Amino acid sequence: MSKRDIGQEILEGIQDIKAHKAGEKVLRVRNLKEPAPPQIIRAKLKLSQSAFAGLMGVSLRTVQDWEQGRRKPSGPAAALLRIAEQKPEVFTQLS
Repeated sequence: MSKRDIGQEILEGIQDIKAHKAGEKVLRVRNLKEPAPPQIIRAKLKLSQSAFAGLMGVSLRTVQDWEQGRRKPSGPAAALLRIAEQKPEVFTQLS
């Protein structure tokens, strides 16, 4: 197994971005769909709000706010919800 050169990979990535901005390269882009509502994902995992909050690394109040529509998950929380929806076995192995 060859050893990765992370520094070189970062430099290549920066060069790719510059080439893309200059119109010299087309980058691959993925559009991720929004995850299902948190209460649906939680129900599929058969978890209480408290247990779900613990797995997500957020407070119980945050989960309640998501489920009641007062707040919307964003950033890392949305990514975790997407994983929980698409690969629930990962979360069931953790609980």
